[in-house]
Amino acid sequence: MKYVSSTEMRILELNSQFLGVDTLTLMENAGRAVTDEIAKRLNGVTGLNVVVFAGLGNNGGDGMVTARHLASRGARVVVILAGDPERIRTREARENYERLANLFHTVDIIVFRPERVNMIRNLCKKADVLIDALLGTGLKGSVREPYKTLISIFNESNGLKLAVDIPSGLDSDTGEVLGISTRVDFTVTFHAMKRGLVKREDLAGDIVVADIGIPIEAELIAGPGDLVLSLKPRIPESKKGDYGRVLVVGGSEVFSGAPALTALAAQSVGVDIVIIASPSPVTNSIRSFTPTLIVHDLEAKYLDDRCVDKVMKIAERVDAIAIGPGLGLRDETLEAVLEIIRRTPREKPIVIDADALKALARELEVVKERNVVLTPHAGEFKILFDVALPMDYRERMREVERKARELKLTILLKGPWDVISNGYMTKVNITGNAWMTVGGTGDVLT
Repeated sequence: MKYVSSTEMRILELNSQFLGVDTLTLMENAGRAVTDEIAKRLNGVTGLNVVVFAGLGNNGGDGMVTARHLASRGARVVVILAGDPERIRTREARENYERLANLFHTVDIIVFRPERVNMIRNLCKKADVLIDALLGTGLKGSVREPYKTLISIFNESNGLKLAVDIPSGLDSDTGEVLGISTRVDFTVTFHAMKRGLVKREDLAGDIVVADIGIPIEAELIAGPGDLVLSLKPRIPESKKGDYGRVLVVGGSEVFSGAPALTALAAQSVGVDIVIIASPSPVTNSIRSFTPTLIVHDLEAKYLDDRCVDKVMKIAERVDAIAIGPGLGLRDETLEAVLEIIRRTPREKPIVIDADALKALARELEVVKERNVVLTPHAGEFKILFDVALPMDYRERMREVERKARELKLTILLKGPWDVISNGYMTKVNITGNAWMTVGGTGDVLT
């Protein structure tokens, strides 16, 4: 069975939007799917009294779409909104509220107030169907008011009960009840099964997985969802270094700009501290790029075995290492690269690119089962693995995944479409363009 976590689901939604299938479309499909399931179980909905408990987020938006579709099929619908419409949190849910508010003849909307509790209880006593669309898979922390009260009213009511995506108050990943949860006869969840549902079928009832139109490509691409949700949120109490310390080992007499471009790219994505270790001929040139870079002079004309101890000393103070940009191809340099990799703790992340990849052609086993990312283009891939890659991205994906699995590391194959694989999950980056032929682009990627 295919499972999806709450984070993975959010990634898929953002990637779908990037592909042109926006959240409003997914919400419409979700509401229709819930309506279809109700109609199937009850042989239609005409004349049924339905109460929809709608939250102020996208789960509530799904419920509002469901309410609209039920009303269009002849049900008598009351929507209990968990707060003032002005507090609806997302554009999509707000738009569906506005659509629903126009249905003055077939849908009644009641905004929750503490003084309306008895009225809501009485409405629920007459309901044939009660729909929980209060809280979705994004819930973090214990359920708070007014949701606690609404969940209690929902649970004490009779009638057929169902949850939209997940019973409110249930952690979709762990199955933990976050203070209080609805208990339903069945749950219509979206796209794929959630592990928390399987663990708490006593709360979720029968579980139906509904397709809401998320493209297969949303799982295949490395898209905005993968990027946005991988970034660590910055908090006011942060201090220097909380968002990463990176060491770039690179540069030579000919290529002074390569390590600087790598370092500047790291800064641009939010790394707090970026250190460059470079041979003497290029350190002053690198320092001239910006005063925010920390540049260590390796006190040698090029990277060789005399530099290794100094590099390792610096490496102790960082969270990740990038090695290769502009190093050159001297035998002594390639041997020094291998020694640095050998002496780096296996769990420390290393990105190996450019000239450092040539060193691996001498001893590929040195990176096996390490926390390493290799970033070759097709030519470097052939040098490393003696495999000429075809142009078809599907065949490239299979080959990159196979090699990543053999070495138990991650490979990012650069090309018109980058292929990224850790040996078990493989994605493609389809954002490449012809301007990426400009010199230094690969160093920025590193």
